[in-house]
Amino acid sequence: MVNRIALFHGLPRGQIEEIVTTMADQTFDRGQTVLSEGETAEGFFVLVQGKVKIFKLSPEGKEQILHIVGEGESFGEVPMFAGGQFPATAETIEKSRIFFFPRAAFLDLIRKDPSVAMNMLAELSHRLRQLTRLVEELSLKEVPGRLAAYVLYLSEENNSAAEVELDITKGQLASLLGTIPETLSRILGKMSSQGIINVKGRKLKILDRNVLEELAVGGKFVI
Repeated sequence: MVNRIALFHGLPRGQIEEIVTTMADQTFDRGQTVLSEGETAEGFFVLVQGKVKIFKLSPEGKEQILHIVGEGESFGEVPMFAGGQFPATAETIEKSRIFFFPRAAFLDLIRKDPSVAMNMLAELSHRLRQLTRLVEELSLKEVPGRLAAYVLYLSEENNSAAEVELDITKGQLASLLGTIPETLSRILGKMSSQGIINVKGRKLKILDRNVLEELAVGGKFVI
């Protein structure tokens, strides 16, 4: 299973076996904390099965989801390299299986085979693009534009499918988009009444892709 993780693609069997001896195979129930903001980074994690949300809390207790970790993705790598603290909290949103890789053993592996570092650099570059997009959407777009961009992203991830299914709750989606559930529900209802999308539970059907694309790049939408 480890050899199917993107970080370890191309490694010889001997090194894969060495990695397996250093890692911890962990299981978490839904709603369990995997790592906490401010905690010293003693290693990093790879999600094998399930889903994990990475989030920060404001002083008032408002949750802002930064990323939903999908199967095969790693998290916690940057502070692990720097020997610092985790900048956000990670919590499971469904039962999950997670591999934990201790810092010392992993850094030793990188010294032996720099190709691991190249794989990780590619993964971190992808994450940086995601975070850049999130900052842009939260700071430059209104909520309808953020929602439109997210629906189009889901469509693209599914070969431009006209119908997509949310893999998180609407409450979690609201947090990811930097809004509250009530506002998100109102926008979904308005988009549905205007014939832009059709909403049935977690399933969203794109009825007018052109309008969604206009909203995603900053078009106006009256709630």
